[in-house]
Order: sequence, then structure tokens, then C-alpha cells
Amino acid sequence: MAGFVVSAIVGIICILLGIKNTKGDISSLHSYHRSRVKEEDVIPFGRLVGGGTIIVGASIILFSIAGAITYMTDNDIFTVIGTAVMAAGIVAGLVVAFYGMKKYNGGIF
Repeated sequence: MAGFVVSAIVGIICILLGIKNTKGDISSLHSYHRSRVKEEDVIPFGRLVGGGTIIVGASIILFSIAGAITYMTDNDIFTVIGTAVMAAGIVAGLVVAFYGMKKYNGGIF
């Protein structure tokens, strides 16, 4: 049960960092990304990267909830559903974040 709590906390942290980024505060990102973004592009860049981070965090929380439901009901289908949702959310979030990096940085590295 503790694993579900830990994963929920990780999801919440991701969402909080994403919210911070969407407001234009990109200080949590690597210095490479901060230095290559033009001043007028900081907010749109932060919205895309932060939005991707929020998607990842939300999918982790949904996985945690599905895992807790599995633990309470002994029905493994919720773990399968939660894993699928988390995998799809991580891929979608990374696509959004990488798109923002490519658009405003010229690359992800």
C-alpha cells in the first residue's frame, strides 16, 4: 500500500512542477533549455513543457489510484488499466514536452 502513496506523491510533485512551468517559471528545467529560449518565448515554452509534465503527473496518480483499487478488491484488471493509462500518459506528456523543446530550443538536447 505504501507504494501507491509514494507514486501518488511523485505524481503530485510532477503536477506542481508543471504548474510552476506553465506560469513561466522555468527555473526547474536544465540550464541548457533556459539559456536557449528567447525571452519572449519563455511563457509558451513553459506552457508546453509544463503541460507535458502535468500529463505525466496525472497519469502517475491515476496509476496509483488503480493500484490501490486492485489492492482493495483483489481484481488485477485495475492494475492493467492503470499501467496502460500511465504508459499512454507518459508517452503523451513526453511528446508535448519534446515538441515544446524542439519548437523553442531547436532540439531536446
